Amino acid sequence: MARVLKLLVLAAVIGAGIGLWVTAPTKVDAARFASLDGDATRGEAVFTASGCASCHHVKGSEDKLALAGGQEFVSDFGTFYAPNISPHPQEGIGDWNLEAFANAVLNGVSPAGQHYYPAFPYTSYTRMTDADVSDLWAYMKTLPEDATPSKPHDVGFPFNIRRSVGGWKFLFMDDAWVMDVPADLERGRYLVEAQAHCAECHTPRNPVGALDTGAWMTGAPNPSGKGTIPPLTPDKLDWSADDIAYYLETGFTPEYDSVGGHMAEVVDNFSNLTAEDRNAVAAYVKALPAP
Repeated sequence: MARVLKLLVLAAVIGAGIGLWVTAPTKVDAARFASLDGDATRGEAVFTASGCASCHHVKGSEDKLALAGGQEFVSDFGTFYAPNISPHPQEGIGDWNLEAFANAVLNGVSPAGQHYYPAFPYTSYTRMTDADVSDLWAYMKTLPEDATPSKPHDVGFPFNIRRSVGGWKFLFMDDAWVMDVPADLERGRYLVEAQAHCAECHTPRNPVGALDTGAWMTGAPNPSGKGTIPPLTPDKLDWSADDIAYYLETGFTPEYDSVGGHMAEVVDNFSNLTAEDRNAVAAYVKALPAP
């Protein structure tokens, strides 16, 4: 009996060690960014394409660059609130450096070494280039400070155990591209799969909230419980590439309807990008395979 107990204790210790290793935060190698000198002008385009203001500006405010956060995002796991990401040194991210920012954007890890919840779409941003992250950081530092404290998430047990997010990342987080595309579609893929994180809304999720890449862009239930996010695959969307690009610029559909809901924020972002980028996204969408 004593031998069995010793074996059980040993197994428990080994299991705990493996669990701690699997769930530990992964951080970027600071040397990757040592030679990068971010350009705020280029960073503004990254900021726009990545939709940072869409989630982090104050709801209802006309000032889209006041990134005090507070917008709520309802999910099956609780309600998440966008944090303050203004350059305020205490309430925002003003005391971060490029390495800390890269850890957050690419790995979903806070400066304190905690996992961020994947309501922050770092599972898409992880595909961004180091240069774009550096440029984005340079631009973020030029924005106005806001002293509004971030609102804590309303997430119950067991989802409030941050360390468990590390296990979720181990199973589901991947920086590989979802679609193999020819060279002329790589810019569109980069915008859709990385910066603009389109799949975060347009792709269904499994029971623990990870994107079902086998059903890529086939539409999904609205996390708020109101309606659905439409599919973009060719069996459901018969718009031409020009229709898609025009919609991203103006918000008007071929049927003369207009964009609504959170997609209005997305169109507002895309309307400020170049026509080449909108066309690149449209070309990628038209290349999606039927499910």
